[in-house]
Amino acid sequence: MSLENNIKQTLLTRSDQQCELCRATENLSVFAVEPSNGTAEQAVLICQTCKSQIETPSTMDPNHWRCLNDSMWHPELAVQVLSYRLLHALRSEGWPQDLLELMYLEDEAKAWAESGLEDLTEEESNAPTKDSNGATLQEGDSVTLIKDLVVKGANFTAKRGTLVKNIHLTDNPLHIEGKVNGTQIVLVAAFLKKA
Repeated sequence: MSLENNIKQTLLTRSDQQCELCRATENLSVFAVEPSNGTAEQAVLICQTCKSQIETPSTMDPNHWRCLNDSMWHPELAVQVLSYRLLHALRSEGWPQDLLELMYLEDEAKAWAESGLEDLTEEESNAPTKDSNGATLQEGDSVTLIKDLVVKGANFTAKRGTLVKNIHLTDNPLHIEGKVNGTQIVLVAAFLKKA
C-alpha cells in the first residue's frame, strides 16, 4: 500500500468516511495542510466541493462554509488550522469574523494556521478597496451605506442611506474608516456604495 493510500485509509477511519469540514460522504480526498510533513496528522479528508473552493478562492460560496461553525471545534489540529484559514479568508462576510473571535488555538497551532495566511495577507495588502458594486474606492471619497449597521460600543445604528464623507483607506482592503454621527468607525466596504 502506498504512503498516500495509507494516509487516506487513516483519514477515512478517523473521519468516519466523511468530509472533515462539511461532512459530505462523496468524492473524498486527502488535503495536506501546508506546511506539511506528509503525515495524516497534517492532512484533512475533504470532499470535492470543499477542495475546489479552497483551490479556487474566487468560487467560494460563503453559505457552504457555515459548516466551519462545527469543524473549528474538531479534535484534530489540522482540521482546526484549516478551519481558521478558511474563516480568515471569509471574514468580510461578518459571521466568520465572529467565529474567529470565539476560536481558541494553542500558540503552536495558531502559528501553523497563520503561516498559511502570509501569502493571502500579501495579496490583500496590494488589492484595491472596492464597494458593493465593485467600484474602486480612493482615499477621501464619499460613500453611502446600503444597509443599517449596528455600531458596537457606540450605542447607535448607522442608517441605510447615510453619507460618509472623506473616507480613509485601511491596511485591509475589506474595510474603510469614516465618521458617522461624529464618531470615527471602521466600515465594511461591501456594505457601501461610492457616492
